[in-house]
Amino acid sequence: MSMHKPNILMTEFKDSFLTAWQLLAASDARLSGIVLLSLRVSLAATVIACVAGMPIGALLAVGRFPGRRVLIVLFNGLMGLPPVVVGLLVYLLLSRAGPLGGYGLLFSPTAMVIAQAVLVTPIVAALTRQVIADEWSEYREQLRSLGASRTRAAATLLWDGRFSLSTAALAGFGRAIAEVGAVMIVGGNIDGVTRVMTTTIALETSKGDLPLALALGFILIVVVLAINAVAYAVRGWAERRWG
Repeated sequence: MSMHKPNILMTEFKDSFLTAWQLLAASDARLSGIVLLSLRVSLAATVIACVAGMPIGALLAVGRFPGRRVLIVLFNGLMGLPPVVVGLLVYLLLSRAGPLGGYGLLFSPTAMVIAQAVLVTPIVAALTRQVIADEWSEYREQLRSLGASRTRAAATLLWDGRFSLSTAALAGFGRAIAEVGAVMIVGGNIDGVTRVMTTTIALETSKGDLPLALALGFILIVVVLAINAVAYAVRGWAERRWG
């Protein structure tokens, strides 16, 4: 019997991969809904993180004010913030007893966007600070000779380094779409409402439903690889065009 067990397992794996491929080829409605929700949530969170994080990173790069070094260390440290801790904090904020409980946002896509934005903002801010700091060291004297204030200099450098900063934005998006712990806590992993790719993979694997988990895993890998390819292409195009 033990000799037949490996053959049975191989057959099960083959069937799972075949079914996963059929789901992808048929553009299964459930699969498509999960993927689209994942993209919407992660894109919204990344946009919020960029709007908040990039100006913060630029001001940390060019500004001189008390506590600046502490903030730099803080944002660098928050890049490794545990997702489950973020999920717990956002859960407490949005729960009925929390300060934002009256809005009824818990276990909704909005709650997932908030959790992902909290996770991604420090990453975007820290990466932006590094990019702008390099730009500031190169163009500081030129901007000062033009009479630009530090705030104006930060805005100018953000625009000048927009192609390099696209890498920070894409890195944030990659972090957001791969998140599972925080979104499961605040979203509840409700079928058809808050179930995204990562939470579905975790759930279906635990249930033994490998075909859907494999299909979503393949899509997630493709998305992450595509993000890195786009970031590399944009960076290379900018270097060739602007030197």
